[in-house]
Amino acid sequence: MKGSCMRTFLFSLFLLLSLDAAAAGSTASPGATKSHASVELETSQGKIVLELDAKKAPKTVENFLQYAREGFYNGTIFHRVIPGFMIQGGGFTPDMAEKPTRPPIENEAKNRLKNQRGSIAMARLPDPHSASAQFFINLVDNRNLDFPSFDGWGYTVFGKVTEGMDVVDKIAKSATGRQGPHENVPREPIIIKSVSIISEEGSTP
Repeated sequence: MKGSCMRTFLFSLFLLLSLDAAAAGSTASPGATKSHASVELETSQGKIVLELDAKKAPKTVENFLQYAREGFYNGTIFHRVIPGFMIQGGGFTPDMAEKPTRPPIENEAKNRLKNQRGSIAMARLPDPHSASAQFFINLVDNRNLDFPSFDGWGYTVFGKVTEGMDVVDKIAKSATGRQGPHENVPREPIIIKSVSIISEEGSTP
């Protein structure tokens, strides 16, 4: 192959590889998962800041962030409050209407993150892979919820409170009662006004 033909061939090959790489990058970027994210919950009782661990719970964190981006949590409540256990929210409106969600996600409770005081985890039904939007914040160390737990799976922890644990404790002291089929419902609605993503750092392949 003559010099000019060789140069043309190499340039064409380089251009082709560059286009392939660019295409791969544009495909991968939207799905890239940050290793950590900071999220702020503005509630009717004050601000709670969370640090989410996408390195150890990538599917769970991305699911939570997607709901946050969509504004799904805005106007929902902490609908289940049990002192000495946890506060649960993210699925009901103040009139106790349950919001429709996306399909459930895979259980990631094997990630070795612990249901300890201040950690945030996904609520679910008896089916271990039934978590969707609802979450809870542990008020104490609930190690019985860690993998393998009582049902062989456990409840996926995906982050922790970094600011506002005093707000969490304040919510835990709310007077509760029964509302329809639901127990431990705060008599005065504890509203999640907004969930905002403060920052996302690093990335995982």
